[in-house]
Amino acid sequence: MKKIYNGCWPTMITPFTENNTVDFKAVKQLVDWYIDRGCDGIFAVCQSSEMFFLSETEKLDIAKAVVEAAQGRVKVIASGHTADDHQMQIQQLGAMAETGVDAVVLVSNRMAKQDEGAEVFNRNAEDIFNQLPSVTFGLYECPYPYLRLLTDEFLSYCAKSGKLVFLKDVSCSLEIEKRRVEIVKGTDLALFNANTSTLLESWKIGYQGYNGVMANFHIDLYKWMYEHFTSEPSLAQEVNDFLTVAGVTEARAYPVNAKYHYDKTDIPMSLVTRSKPVSLLNENARNEIDSLIRMERSLRARLGLKL
Repeated sequence: MKKIYNGCWPTMITPFTENNTVDFKAVKQLVDWYIDRGCDGIFAVCQSSEMFFLSETEKLDIAKAVVEAAQGRVKVIASGHTADDHQMQIQQLGAMAETGVDAVVLVSNRMAKQDEGAEVFNRNAEDIFNQLPSVTFGLYECPYPYLRLLTDEFLSYCAKSGKLVFLKDVSCSLEIEKRRVEIVKGTDLALFNANTSTLLESWKIGYQGYNGVMANFHIDLYKWMYEHFTSEPSLAQEVNDFLTVAGVTEARAYPVNAKYHYDKTDIPMSLVTRSKPVSLLNENARNEIDSLIRMERSLRARLGLKL
């Protein structure tokens, strides 16, 4: 079954100017870069976008800017689902839906507090669905401020009822991924993996796509693997091995290191972020990204991709 949501989607960062305002010129350049490198969609206003550090106006303006820059070439989804208060969340989600995005992304840890169980989570989710009946929803198991994975029961309900069109899976567990493939089989709910180490195997068993941090460094390599893992399995495994090791750099200074990578390659961009100090990008971290850039170029040449 070919699902509407599929392929390789970056989690979009937010470029800021040196004065710590949103750099909308770089936003447009970033959208064009993603699309030029083969992305199938863009997840804007997400954790990579530093959404917990954006004002309500900034979130909506960024979503609108991405939709406008994409010009219908790829789907655009966005979250901004950050409030603690339930009714404020509904206002955030409703406002985001009006920006023109294709789907609004719920954040699992916003649906109930860490010490609250499935009953509270399910009740809050159902209230959101009831109050915003015309909105198309996806869901992201965002690890910040705490990781809350969906229960099998809730995923089954959403898949069979059509309440969700996709899930961004952050379980990092092939066992869970195998179970989820069976749960959503025969429905329109698409499964996206955010974890590179289990990505290739998850595609083999039925996941529809990738939606993760490292697409900000080499979305084209993920896309090549997505298109060739069946026809060229040995080479796809080599690409997967590179991507898995490269993914370790996420823990170093992300998203500062992603901005450094962009500035060193294709898009002039300041290193200003709101969620992490720029000082995290020390000499060792910079050297790692410089090495990564050289390895990416070598692999692109081997795969016949744009350098």
